[in-house]
Amino acid sequence: MDAGGPPPLFLLGAVLAAALGWLLVVWRAAAGRRRSASARLPPGSTGLPLIGETLRLIAAYKSPNPEPFIDERVARHGSGVFTTHVFGERTVFSADPAFNRLLLAAEGRAVSCSYPSSIATLLGPRSLLLTSGPAHKRLHSLTLTRLGRPASPPLLAHIDRLVLATMRGWDRPGAGAMRLLDEAKKITFNLTVWQLVSIEPGPWTESVRREYVKLVDGFFSIPFPFASLLPFTVYGQALKARKKVAGALREVVRKRMDDKAEDDCGASKKNGEKKDMVEELLEAEGGSFSVEEMVDFCLSLLVAGYETTSVLMTLAVKFLTETPTALAQLKEEHDSIRGVKGKGQALEWSDYKSMPFTQCVISETLRVANLISGVFRRANTDIHFKGYVIPKGCKIFASFRAVHLSLDHYENARTFDPWRWQQVHSLENTICYVVACSCSSFL
Repeated sequence: MDAGGPPPLFLLGAVLAAALGWLLVVWRAAAGRRRSASARLPPGSTGLPLIGETLRLIAAYKSPNPEPFIDERVARHGSGVFTTHVFGERTVFSADPAFNRLLLAAEGRAVSCSYPSSIATLLGPRSLLLTSGPAHKRLHSLTLTRLGRPASPPLLAHIDRLVLATMRGWDRPGAGAMRLLDEAKKITFNLTVWQLVSIEPGPWTESVRREYVKLVDGFFSIPFPFASLLPFTVYGQALKARKKVAGALREVVRKRMDDKAEDDCGASKKNGEKKDMVEELLEAEGGSFSVEEMVDFCLSLLVAGYETTSVLMTLAVKFLTETPTALAQLKEEHDSIRGVKGKGQALEWSDYKSMPFTQCVISETLRVANLISGVFRRANTDIHFKGYVIPKGCKIFASFRAVHLSLDHYENARTFDPWRWQQVHSLENTICYVVACSCSSFL
């Protein structure tokens, strides 16, 4: 036999068999590790290939009663924490108040903010919702500086003027029937725009609002690849609308930057109150914010203020209409305050703070309405909870809605009952208040 010829067939077969044997051993070991890891995950199902249970989740949350999506899975698996697959990746859902508190307390350490790509792309990488660490802290601080001053006389006066102007429009000849939600959205959008860029209601605000509605519709849609080339999809339309809204804000920011550069004294007095958020950003940190940072930041604040506040206003009216005794008590409280005010004298912040039952109505509306149904987080390390292990890198959704509407935590949980908030020291209010505060401060 020629020493330089090809090896015998039996030798090739032996090598191949050995290689396959080693591959089989490695595969079995890896499979064992996967089974071990998945066995420790909360129970659940990944649904259909690729899309998982995304379509079921979207359908549920677009219906008047989305609770069954979580209720059915909690009942099926016997746990307030379960595993599913939505928006392109495996996700652990939590309807457990203890686990939700654990996540909120571990923000920036064991978990970090992590939203679906559909939301992240539409908001922009520099938005308040998607930043973390020092960048998030400085943006959050600016938000509180500008929007955390509800007692500001100019803000209260502007709210009063916007609401009255909107209501006067309802009496116009030929105005026809008005949809309360649409009118509330106009009020909140115009107020937010005024707070951000000091532009009064008009053609500019209305054109931006129309595009903004399309942008919001794309938040919980499937982010198809090359969606920008598919304008007939909800997400494709949202991407186009995002460009238009960002472009409109970019023009305003650049013009304000040019005006500031031309004005040696600046747009406001040194020790005076800044007139809007753009001015806050232009003056903050020596003017270090870029145009795109300011655009993404303002766009994310539009998201925070537009949909949530308008829906809250509308639902408060709905709940009060359905609860005449609550409406009567609310009117009595307001009439008593109005009775000691002079004719035409505007309400002040001290008046608002002296409305205890109004606060109960607001708190109960927040609890029942669940404007922020929950928050997305990602595990930065393995998280151990009740015998389960949520592995590092896993997406987590902490559902506030499931806690607020759970009969295990609230008596008549799905009934509007503002008087429950008068029991300040009850356990259920403590739980709800913690979660409600997290809803309002998740940005």
